[in-house]
Amino acid sequence: MAGAWTKRGMPALGWWLIAVGTFRSAFTWSCIFGSVSLCSALSETHITDAHGRTAAVWTLLSCTLCFLCAFNLGSKPLYAATFLSFVYALGYLAVECVVFHTMRASNVSFSTSMVWMLLEWNSDGHMAAASDEIKDG
Repeated sequence: MAGAWTKRGMPALGWWLIAVGTFRSAFTWSCIFGSVSLCSALSETHITDAHGRTAAVWTLLSCTLCFLCAFNLGSKPLYAATFLSFVYALGYLAVECVVFHTMRASNVSFSTSMVWMLLEWNSDGHMAAASDEIKDG
């Protein structure tokens, strides 16, 4: 599936992860250096500057994983770590919404990235790396 969706040699999922990483880096910049208005827009409660910066650093880590994975889609450990970062974020937001009532339910949803990465789990990127190992071995 990924082989049919390439642009200049990179699968569409790679380009998508670059876009997601870019958006997340803008969020990080806003939370660290700007006002916490973007951070507060996601929450029903007031977010302090310290909480905004904490969310920003967490988002920066996730953004870094997106960029690394985009250029290394054949790396199963990196792919899994990036996918799990989306799963952990979903779990965190769900707990905040259901248990603590600090998030809006509209902000808790499966992301396109999670679904796409799950669908691509054993596609060309991973299978190509495995087949190269078989050929070399």
